[in-house]
Amino acid sequence: MAATDSTLDRLTGETTELLQAMIRNQCVNDGTPESGHETRNADLLRSQLEDTPAELETLSILPGRDSLVARLPGTDPDAPTLMMMGHTDVVPVTPEGWKVDPFGGERVGDEIWGRGAVDMLNVTSSMAVAFRHIANTDTRYPGDIVYFAVADEEAGGTYGARPLVEDRWDALQCDFVLTEYGGSPVVNDDGMIVLLTTAEKGIMTQILTISGEPGHGSMPYRTDNAISKAAEIVRRIEAFNPGAKIDELFTSRVKALNFPADVEAKLLDPGRIQEALAEMEPALARNLHSCCHTSFSPNVIKGGTKSNTIPDQVKLVVDIRVLPGVTREELHGHLSEAIGPELMGSVEFTAYNDEPGLATSSSTDTPLWSALVDSIHMTYPGAKVLPSMVTGGTDARFFRGRGVPCYGAGLLSPDIGLGEFMSRFHGHNERIDIESLRLTTKLWLDVCDRFWT
Repeated sequence: MAATDSTLDRLTGETTELLQAMIRNQCVNDGTPESGHETRNADLLRSQLEDTPAELETLSILPGRDSLVARLPGTDPDAPTLMMMGHTDVVPVTPEGWKVDPFGGERVGDEIWGRGAVDMLNVTSSMAVAFRHIANTDTRYPGDIVYFAVADEEAGGTYGARPLVEDRWDALQCDFVLTEYGGSPVVNDDGMIVLLTTAEKGIMTQILTISGEPGHGSMPYRTDNAISKAAEIVRRIEAFNPGAKIDELFTSRVKALNFPADVEAKLLDPGRIQEALAEMEPALARNLHSCCHTSFSPNVIKGGTKSNTIPDQVKLVVDIRVLPGVTREELHGHLSEAIGPELMGSVEFTAYNDEPGLATSSSTDTPLWSALVDSIHMTYPGAKVLPSMVTGGTDARFFRGRGVPCYGAGLLSPDIGLGEFMSRFHGHNERIDIESLRLTTKLWLDVCDRFWT
């Protein structure tokens, strides 16, 4: 059901307005059970869809943490079901770093500014508009279309996708999933390349409990201060290099970015990649580093009880993202090597949660991947569509755990470079251009037209 230009103009306006409203709802997830308030966006989305023939159900793990699932039945019960999944929560902000109100949802020129504009309320809103448009026409596809607006993605899915996939598969049942993020076009000497996400790193966050001996703060000489140990452990972890893994996904990413030949050669050489990254602009360097390294980020530290007491225990939380194939045992080996034998006797590892934490991936040998490629060619004829890996975690991993192929998609305008786009995730002055909202809304319609053919 290809949309005419006038229809697409209308749908783009609806996506824009819905995105602004979702930003203004301030569904800020700081990781605590009482944060998020995703019910605000779930109610907003329900109001957008309740006049359609779709079957709506609100799913809740905790009060205020609602998710919404809408199912539009197909005509053939044996046909595969396609899910469009977007999360409704956003990460906290530091308002002082913003040029505008981060929750104003303001239009500045041809861009919408606000927390969540690229992560991922742009996708969540465009999916809702496309779903509503399909539902309110006479067009019905062979398989069901499911729209899933889910809470708590930004804190690991504890109050969202993880328990719902485990316990409410009756409501979420699907065979393929479209979610965040992808669709970054890159123009190089060979033409245009569009990256879609087929894999993501595993999350194996660890709590390091570092022990010392208590004593009086007025006599610190030769004491066993747990904070001092923790400081040295942090320094060693940050300096640790587990080695680069140059695989097919990373090679495709590097070649897509059209670096000079000497820079490309360094990036694809495990012995010289650090040299290339050091000379690169920071946002792009961070992304490329994470795409080929298991990464360690000491992000939370708690210790000490009183200003005049030598601390005897510190808890250090290290955000660890592992590459495909890395097990928890290998990870502990990396940490032990980084920390060193003389300090390891004072350290105990505990998993941050009970997730397996392994990296996940989906094959591109599926009808959905073919539909995505064909649909992107509708907008960017001749573009080469390549699989890529996302360095952060998404709710796709829970569906992949059930054997469901998942792709991070969307379609951006060529005006946003990959490095610039990546810098907007969880950053100051997050924003998305309206042309990208138009292209992404169109993509969902085009994919539905092609998926069941």
